[in-house]
Amino acid sequence: MRVVVLNETSAGDRNAAIVDALSQYRHTVINAGMRKSGDRPELTYIHTGFLAALLLNSGRADFVVGGCGTGQGFLNSVMQYPGVACGLIADPLDAWLFSLINAGNCISLALNKGYGWAGEVNLRFIFEKIFDVERGAGYPAHRRESQAESRLTLEHVSRATHLPFASILQDLPESVVKPALSFPGIRELLDARTIPDSSVRDYLTSYYQETVSRC
Repeated sequence: MRVVVLNETSAGDRNAAIVDALSQYRHTVINAGMRKSGDRPELTYIHTGFLAALLLNSGRADFVVGGCGTGQGFLNSVMQYPGVACGLIADPLDAWLFSLINAGNCISLALNKGYGWAGEVNLRFIFEKIFDVERGAGYPAHRRESQAESRLTLEHVSRATHLPFASILQDLPESVVKPALSFPGIRELLDARTIPDSSVRDYLTSYYQETVSRC
């Protein structure tokens, strides 16, 4: 599984703890966001929400670990896009239930509010409950089929209520797209020429070509 970590500026100082907590797994961990709060260039939760959705929809991420000071900003940002099922995770029980019932592809962590003493231990326990259970197994067990049906229905709702991702890219303001797509390492991670969705591939290829020509 390709797990992408996307820290925004207010929670950049938690980056090392997140990456360390994920190191106990054999997943491919891609550290794509900020490493330290206040560094430049800077990503807000607006940018990391957009990047999380883009990476998931382009097949560059199987799972995204995001968040912000309270977790609410990133959650609201990323859920504006199609193909994202994100949970606000505060503790291991949240993680366990989210993995069993919702089996989503993204989590938002509160990385300042309530982080406190042993916050890094809480992160390790959260990831244990995210990754060490059968995703979508259901809870209680007799609700498994109903919950799977609801997840499928939500996928249909997401497709029906959102524009195609290429159209979203074209309509987003430059204040969202430029800082995100120009952030160090993102261009290489996206590898636009190999993205399966031809419309997204064409947009990103053209965007980066124009960026190079302006330099």
